[in-house]
Amino acid sequence: MMVDSPPRQAEALGMTNEPEVRALMAVVDRLAERFPEEPRSVIENVVAEEHRVLDDGPIRDYVPVLVERAARLRLTQH
Repeated sequence: MMVDSPPRQAEALGMTNEPEVRALMAVVDRLAERFPEEPRSVIENVVAEEHRVLDDGPIRDYVPVLVERAARLRLTQH
């Protein structure tokens, strides 16, 4: 299955918060370094799924941090 890049995923999800999109792309990069055995597409999917869980919250400041924490936990248990 082909996965869109984070900017395309962000566009498809209607994300308009550019700083948040950049932060999520950095999350994917950090997790890809930490979990080199996982395909980048898997990491992108996990980050996108965790972002969807938090996407309806009104406070955006901590979303990338919370997404990274949840995604890291999932990848560790994978």
